[in-house]
Amino acid sequence: MKRREAVSTMALAALTAAFKWSPADTKRVAGLVKTAPAPFVAQFFTPHELQTVQILSDLIIPRDERSGSATDAGVPEFMDFMMMDRPDGQTAMRGGLSWLDNEAFERYGKTFVEATDQQRAGILDDIAWPKKARPEMSQGVAFFNMFRDLTASGFWSSKMGVTDLGYQGNTFVADWKGCPPEALQKLGVQYED
Repeated sequence: MKRREAVSTMALAALTAAFKWSPADTKRVAGLVKTAPAPFVAQFFTPHELQTVQILSDLIIPRDERSGSATDAGVPEFMDFMMMDRPDGQTAMRGGLSWLDNEAFERYGKTFVEATDQQRAGILDDIAWPKKARPEMSQGVAFFNMFRDLTASGFWSSKMGVTDLGYQGNTFVADWKGCPPEALQKLGVQYED
């Protein structure tokens, strides 16, 4: 039993004794107390923008065999919080999401959300690689860079992302053997003899 559950059970026991509730009354009240968390309601994003954010963040960090997607990790909620916490990014975010819809509409006659996966990939291929992007794509490139950074920040700071990294935090290591050989090999370095 978790601490929160224990405190809730003790509080319920005290209420039961104080009000002389029957076992049926206690079950009824306990059922009311243990409700599921309320669904997320965006404070900044409109419903359409939130849907766009969910799709785009999942294109950046999709679900794979190691972990869930950006949306599974709560990245859209993180971004919504960041937009409310740092209003200086609101114009760039809202403008970038509008840019995506405008680009999709000009190319395909539909919003980014309504576009097919292949159509979305076509747009992203034009803005995801800054050095390859055409000058007229500069606004999309700037937006995508910001959005990708926020997606990565949200994912890698979430419980899912930290688990995916294999981060152990402040774990006692009795015998430090150095960096694992596969990591050294990937980095192209080695220990000096």
